[in-house]
Amino acid sequence: MRIHRVQARFTQKTASESLLVSESLLGAVERAERIPSLDLLTDAEVLYRANGALKACCDLVDEEKYAPKFLDWAKLERTARVISGYETMLIPGLLQTEAYALALYRARVPAYSEAEIIQHVAARLERQTVLDRTPPPRVGFVIEESVLDRTLGGPEVLKEQLLHLLDCIERYNHLTVQVMPSAQHTHAGLNGPMQLMTTAEGRALLFAEAQGGGRLFSKPEQVGDMLDLFGILRAQALNPWKSVEVIETKVRQL
Repeated sequence: MRIHRVQARFTQKTASESLLVSESLLGAVERAERIPSLDLLTDAEVLYRANGALKACCDLVDEEKYAPKFLDWAKLERTARVISGYETMLIPGLLQTEAYALALYRARVPAYSEAEIIQHVAARLERQTVLDRTPPPRVGFVIEESVLDRTLGGPEVLKEQLLHLLDCIERYNHLTVQVMPSAQHTHAGLNGPMQLMTTAEGRALLFAEAQGGGRLFSKPEQVGDMLDLFGILRAQALNPWKSVEVIETKVRQL
């Protein structure tokens, strides 16, 4: 980044102004203290006329940001047609606020360093750009009611997170959020959380999370069973309108 900036005769100040980032952030990237976002790399590629050199780094940047088992999922998510998920412990990553994500990574055991926390939060927030993509993916989540009560980071962090969740529901007509009530007496999701995806080419994929890491599944029979299970979960959960009422009630209680 620094070499191409100098060759293009930009100072850090003029380059940061053109790239719409702070001079301190650009400096940290050039000193290899921060991993650049994909948007920053592609914008710098155009600004510096780097002839593909910076764009070619995008795969390397992905490898630094994501755990090896999650890397393929993160790449495919950017062009996915359908993204679905069932969450038992946390607000889905695509809908998290920065403060909530910070609290999540700071609570990790074993602990991350502060630099690692910043890196993971930046990667998580970058994934959220898929919600504003054109054409947008169809996105649907089922979230356990207990997640809405877990004051990760404190009550104010949770309140901001729930308000953000409501804002996303209102803003994105391609997003559906359903709450699974704690009082539900019949429950198909007791084996834990999962994420589902239909890729741009029509492949169905499953990412199942567990203690010690997650695993990506692509065999049709395995993914097909989980797609069926997710359909049952959606039927058992509250409808989207009732779910909004529950979230609004949780906000008022904080």
